[in-house]
Formats: sequence, C-alpha cells, structure tokens
Amino acid sequence: MTAPAGTAPARPPTIYDVARVAGVSIASVSRVLNGQGNPKADTRERVQQAVAELGFVPDGAARALSARLKEVVGVVVRRPKWHEASMFAAEDENLQFPDMINRGMEIVAQRYGFDLLIRSVDLAEPDARRHIFALARKSDGLILHDRVLSPEQLDELALQVPIVTLAGQPTENTANVHGDNEGGMRELARHLIEDHGYRTIAYLDGHEGSPDSLVRGAALAEVAAAAGAMLLTGEDWRGGYQAAGGSQVIQRLIAAGAEMPRAIVCANDQSAIGVLHALIRNGFAVPGDVAVTGFDDIPVARHLRPQLTTIRQSIQDLGATAFETLHSMIGRGPSAPGSARGRDIALPTTLVRRESCGCEPEPIRPADASGRRD
Repeated sequence: MTAPAGTAPARPPTIYDVARVAGVSIASVSRVLNGQGNPKADTRERVQQAVAELGFVPDGAARALSARLKEVVGVVVRRPKWHEASMFAAEDENLQFPDMINRGMEIVAQRYGFDLLIRSVDLAEPDARRHIFALARKSDGLILHDRVLSPEQLDELALQVPIVTLAGQPTENTANVHGDNEGGMRELARHLIEDHGYRTIAYLDGHEGSPDSLVRGAALAEVAAAAGAMLLTGEDWRGGYQAAGGSQVIQRLIAAGAEMPRAIVCANDQSAIGVLHALIRNGFAVPGDVAVTGFDDIPVARHLRPQLTTIRQSIQDLGATAFETLHSMIGRGPSAPGSARGRDIALPTTLVRRESCGCEPEPIRPADASGRRD
C-alpha cells in the first residue's frame, strides 16, 4: 500500500515496539525471538501476539541488538578504606547501607533474568574512572552509588551505556534515584527545634562531597537559621557514615574539652550508633544531656538503647527503583518514548520519633523482636 501524497511512509516496527506493546523487556523479546533461555509461557505468548499485531520482521540490525544484550547490570559502590582496627569494624561491615540497596536491585534483577556485577571503589581512588568505564564494557547499563564521577564523566559514559545514579543529580543523559533527603531532614529539624525546644544542634555529616549528606545538612541549616538556633558543622563534625567515625568525633571533642550541643543530628544511623556509644561511655545521658538522631531507619535502630529517632526511607526500594529505571532505559535511545533519561526520582521519607530525641519509646511488638520489619 502506498502512503498518501504529502505524507511520510510509516516506519517499520522495531524490537523496541514489540517490547513496549508486549509490556516486557528487550531481553525478554530477544529470548523469545531467538529461542534462548526459558521464557515464561505468558511472556512468550505476549511477545508472539505483539509480533503478529505489529507485523514485526526481525532484521539484521534488530538481531544484532538482541545479540549484544549481556543481561548484566554493573553496580559501583563507593566505600571507605579501613586503615586501622576498630571496635566497630564488625558492626560497620554488617550494617552497610549500599548492601541493603543492592539487595533491592538483586530482587528485581532476578525477576528480569539479569545478573549484577558489583565493583567497589575507594573514597579517594585515583583511577576510579578507568575501572568504571571498564565495567561499562561488560554491562548493559550501570547503577552508581554516591558521587563517583563528575557530571561531565557521567555524560561521557552515558554515550556507551544507560546510567542511573543514586544520591546525585540527573543529567540530560542519566537518571537519578534518591530518598527525599530535604523533606525528611526539614521535618526532623522542626521536630527538634519546635517540639523539643533544642537551641544548639550539631550536624555530624557523611563523606566529603556526598550528595545525600550535603542536601541533608543544607536543609537542617535552613530550618535552624530560620528558627534562630545555633548549628555546629565543619571538619570537627565529619563522621563519614561509619559507627567508628561517629564515635571518634565525639571522643576527640570531649578530649579537647568541647561543650556538647543539646542535640546531635547524624547524617545516617550507622554514625549515630557510634555517637550514642561514645556519649554514654563518657557519662552523658541520652536524651537527658544530649539528644541524638539518625537517618535511614536501619532495622537495628528500634532495638538500640535508647531507641533511635530517625528518618525512615525504604532502603531496598531505592535499589529496586534504580534497577527498574535502568531496565526501562536499556535498549532505548535518549529520545525514545518513555525514556527515563533526565528524570530525578525522589522516594518518600517519614520521621520516626523514638527515645533518643526525648520522645516516648516505640512499642516492640513480637513481630519486631523476630527481626521482621513493618
């Protein structure tokens, strides 16, 4: 049939169209068309129906694209190096926030038939770019924890594979997933200042340059300034997201004769654990002398003594959402319909009031005691 005069001929359907109509991934279409793997009967039927409906005929380019899919996603985690033994080493190793995020990715990856290839880089690794670009060559896409590349490097890398960052800023060619750091910290700051009346507050921050830590600190500073409260920040208050780091900050300040603020807001729960330990070890009552809060609501937070007031975010959902977002980008061009490139996805957070800020303790139900989350 010839297209009417003055109109462009309709383009032939592509493998992307088949995936969109069938509601499955490019990888699933590839497995059905090429007879690879063991796709579910429902998936096979949907792909075949979409192929018939669209009149799709695989050409050489489509087959080449299918063959190029590795069904592997690379994950880059930024971790600190331990230079000395610490009484908190075991705790820090077992409470790693990135590992909880990766678990969320893993659950979704298994559903799509993908594998995760995880690479750790040191906070100050001099050649992180080379390692990350090498990982990209082995993967269909990358998920990057924290800020491991500059925006310019991200855009350069995005020319090779789709990129999703965690705790960053989206670029024209990348997407970003994070918790509502600003909203969560504003709510916590107002609670400490307005509900409890604390007028001197310290912010124990995370890694230098960490986007999450910077946003949380800025939100706290804005609320404190508006209320006329004093906020202590800076190098003396850098905890580095680790229990050992939080403890060391408090020990150094006490040794130097510094007066403790009325409340210490920690950038995450792990560093709050170290702060709690150091304060109590040195005779301070929490929250009687110093209130302490965290961020994340890791499972152990409700079982500490005192229970930790914190900002809850669904940590596994961060990983799951990052993988879903990346999966939607794999095989699509930047201008493809439904592309997630350029999107900034913020997941909700909730203030959890417990003992460490001066609120009533949270009841521990039998389900909680068994280790299960709500």
